Amino acid sequence: MVEAYILIQVTNGTSHRVASQLAELAEVITAHPIMGPYDVITFVRVEDADAMGHLITDHMHTIAGVSRTLTCTVVPSTADR
Repeated sequence: MVEAYILIQVTNGTSHRVASQLAELAEVITAHPIMGPYDVITFVRVEDADAMGHLITDHMHTIAGVSRTLTCTVVPSTADR
């Protein structure tokens, strides 16, 4: 299982709609509009790296308004066990 936070830049005025559409994807655990250099943050959970690539390129990047993503993969630690 691979988990990641994905930071997303969107075109002006689309952050709430994009977050809403992202939340409908089965792999997306949470999706929130935020303020700062990125406009939406998601937390996702997928089976493996291939599934992560598929989620980002085939689903997230095809949502109207999404212009850029930054994937921050969670590194498992002993604190998580």
